[in-house]
Amino acid sequence: MVASGRSPTSWVQLLQALVARELVEGLGVTNTRAAKLLGLAPSAISQYLSGRRVKGLFTEYSSNDEAVGIARKVAERLAEPTTGPDARIRVLLDGAGALSEMTGASGHIAERRSSTAPGSRPGPPRSTAKWLRRRVRAEQAAVTMCMRLAQRARDELTRAILRQIASDSLRHAEIVASLAPYLDRGIAEAHASGITRREIEVLIEGERRAEAGADVVTSRDLGGTMALLIASMEADERKHADLLQGLLNSGFPP
Repeated sequence: MVASGRSPTSWVQLLQALVARELVEGLGVTNTRAAKLLGLAPSAISQYLSGRRVKGLFTEYSSNDEAVGIARKVAERLAEPTTGPDARIRVLLDGAGALSEMTGASGHIAERRSSTAPGSRPGPPRSTAKWLRRRVRAEQAAVTMCMRLAQRARDELTRAILRQIASDSLRHAEIVASLAPYLDRGIAEAHASGITRREIEVLIEGERRAEAGADVVTSRDLGGTMALLIASMEADERKHADLLQGLLNSGFPP
């Protein structure tokens, strides 16, 4: 369905464009309200409606009855007064997964893989794309379970732990959703663009200074859920350091 040469576009972005149209033109929602429901700036809604943000993909999918049906259901769910911010994210991810499944079932993934970008690695096996779709569903299930348990928890610290896991699972699902269109086009390796190595080095230096000047509170000083929350923060800091160093080592074009 996607011609070669187009830049990879996240299923989430494509769904946002289709849902924006359904909200504004189908349900009569204002651009400002649509932006709030989708978690976007009002200017992004205008760009989606004009097709500028996802270019030819918007026109292509907006004429597909199945894709429009998915977008309409998502728009209706988002517009319900009882749908809160966390639920909206899950609704969007579910819709994005449905779009991905629709394309995968049609056999168009194999067609797109033939348009591998020059200099990229050979396309990944189809099983990788299937695994990614399963991973999205698993992360969505984890979000649902964590939010349900958080509502039942009787103390704020336990709720904080469960909400953090739910937030991480949502982020994981978004990461997978951003990888899928690259794999669909047969691209198995990508590099950073628009930023410089020096900017990353400055960011690393700033984080190190902030850590050096902060009061040290470790999980050893606390117990129970308090220790778990502090430990999770420390783990995040280590992960950030690894990501930034990895970006310097292998994230930029050789």
